[in-house]
Amino acid sequence: MAKDKIFLFLVLALIVVFVLIFDLPRYLLEKRGEFLIKIHGPDVVTKDLIEKKEPIYSKGIYLTSYTASNHRLEVLLDLVERTELNTMVIDIKDYTGRVSFDTNSDLINEIGSERILIKDIKALIDRLHEEGVYAIARIAVFEDNYLPGERPDLALKTRNGNLWRDFKGLTWVDPSSQEVWDYNVEIAKEAARAGFDEINLDYIRFPSDGATANIVYPIWDYETSKKEVIRQFFEYFSQKVKPMGVFISADLFGLTLTTTNDMNIGQWLEDAALYFDYICPMVYPSHYPTGFKGFENPAAFPYEVIYGGLTAGIERLASVSASVPDKPVAKIRPWLQDFDMGAIYDARMVNLEKKAVYDAGAYGWLLWNPSNVYTEGALIEEE
Repeated sequence: MAKDKIFLFLVLALIVVFVLIFDLPRYLLEKRGEFLIKIHGPDVVTKDLIEKKEPIYSKGIYLTSYTASNHRLEVLLDLVERTELNTMVIDIKDYTGRVSFDTNSDLINEIGSERILIKDIKALIDRLHEEGVYAIARIAVFEDNYLPGERPDLALKTRNGNLWRDFKGLTWVDPSSQEVWDYNVEIAKEAARAGFDEINLDYIRFPSDGATANIVYPIWDYETSKKEVIRQFFEYFSQKVKPMGVFISADLFGLTLTTTNDMNIGQWLEDAALYFDYICPMVYPSHYPTGFKGFENPAAFPYEVIYGGLTAGIERLASVSASVPDKPVAKIRPWLQDFDMGAIYDARMVNLEKKAVYDAGAYGWLLWNPSNVYTEGALIEEE
């Protein structure tokens, strides 16, 4: 018996020594006054010391990085203080491909994509939190007008070897490139370290407009479906970024709520449901085709268009939840139209959109206006 105890002790001692030798390449990261333990190898971060955040019912607005860095920020913060708004979505990498704040990333610095518009990102986020604002960092992923110039080997090309451009004249990178994935993961991690509460991804798809038949993909094998490429990216991004202690969200075409195919861009509602906390369908009525739900001009019928889409999407996610009851499923939180296209979007029209959200049972809403001018009359004033 004594020999058995000695043997067991020696085995345990060897295990401890093995762990100390091979599992001690770890370091502490300080994040908002809390500590994370990051282990080299698999990109794992323990969250034992991170205070668990609860989902928030967002009522938000979008800000460009320019707006977030000038006097317009104060105007919009005042709007938030006076109304029901509680969330701001801020560009940290938009369609230009430029990162809007100073990072400590060797990868980002090597690419040279920083264009520092927001001089002190942590001070900005601290200010937002002091004002009770939930801060979301927005990243445009595969539409990128900078990276192709620095890394043409990752860029979509035309058949004659030039950089391919969409109808807006913007360049794209290959959605199947893990280097592109890692680059955007790095930007997301920098945003998380800066203090953002959530990372929001846009342009997470294959191109939808322009001469798409003329695209030459440098990395995509043309055999893996576009849907599977995008699903793999969703999974990869979730595995790498969620452990940072932030929520993550995905902007999808509004039609993903009702279509039964990936529209040749790779977006599939059910695929996003298992990897993100929020799915943000862009249910802008002006972006729906003539004849949708029987309407000649869908933009003139915001309630009907949005309610129909959201109820269909929520029902689909309920089916996902039922099929995998042990896994969390994303909540739907749509982007709403607050700009004139197809119809004049005044307070009445925006309120009809909001009513559709509430009636359908979606989890909050975000207003989109590219000029960051919002219809105050559509917002409930705080007492």
